[in-house]
Amino acid sequence: QVQLVESGGGLVQAGGSLRLSCAASGRTFSNYAMGWFRQAPGKERELVAAITRSGGGTYYAESVKGRFTISRDNAKNTVALQMNSLKPEDTAVYYCNAGTYSSRYYPYDYWGQGTQVTVSS
Repeated sequence: QVQLVESGGGLVQAGGSLRLSCAASGRTFSNYAMGWFRQAPGKERELVAAITRSGGGTYYAESVKGRFTISRDNAKNTVALQMNSLKPEDTAVYYCNAGTYSSRYYPYDYWGQGTQVTVSS
């Protein structure tokens, strides 16, 4: 089992920045690729960014490329999502996930409780 706890969400004006953090406990953190998903009201949950076990490879959804940066610290068992130039359409609940990465990111059923990000126009 892997337990994930997100933090760092909040309310920000368009153009602003937020940094989300996810703390992992349980099984060896470095055994897992990590991903950030988001779900807006009435929409399906979507993958926003992912990072390989070592941190050497990353993936970004087209909608966030150039604005969001995913990073991890295997010594501290944390993964972060730096979000810059935020837009109202980034408003969603953001979830941390542990999974595997092989040509694409595959989520395991390890999810955090989610953190709300609201971007006002």
